[in-house]
Amino acid sequence: MSLILAVGLVGVALMVERFYVIVMRSKTNGRLFMERVIQLVRGGKIDEAIKFCATSTAILPDIGLLILRSRSRDETDLRTVAEAAELSLLPKLERRLAYLKALLRVALLLGAFGLLAGVRSAAIGGATGGAGAHARLGRALDPAMFAIVVAVVLELGHAYLVSQSVRITREIHELSARLINALIDRPDVRLGHR
Repeated sequence: MSLILAVGLVGVALMVERFYVIVMRSKTNGRLFMERVIQLVRGGKIDEAIKFCATSTAILPDIGLLILRSRSRDETDLRTVAEAAELSLLPKLERRLAYLKALLRVALLLGAFGLLAGVRSAAIGGATGGAGAHARLGRALDPAMFAIVVAVVLELGHAYLVSQSVRITREIHELSARLINALIDRPDVRLGHR
């Protein structure tokens, strides 16, 4: 049980750290931010757009800042800058998320081990005529049940963090494409906008 608890605590600590990096540090209203930056760029106010991007430490404004600071109007150069920016910033979103899946599997395996050890102990106690074999058998379920609870918490945390990471990644790709289009004066196409 203590090993399962330790795995759970490590997982929760990891979730808190990832929550801070993915959700809190990247906290920005992506849609409003994109519209404002695109509006400034289309209005020829590149310096204002750079200042607007520099006011935040979130990942989305970082991408905008890197593209805008390139001062290029060549589409190939802009795409190269955008790809390089994405390659340097996107791993921050995905870092250590796979550890949560590994920790939940470890918790389940430790629970299964605890269950088997408890059943074995109860079986040996019952075979030797020892009293309380049924009580030991009942306690053998405790590690497995605790492991399932820990695994559920880790799975839910993992699912939430991955969904937030995917959302931010999509916003980054959209901003890159739309910002490049604005810089080379190509029409802005938004889904659902007429």
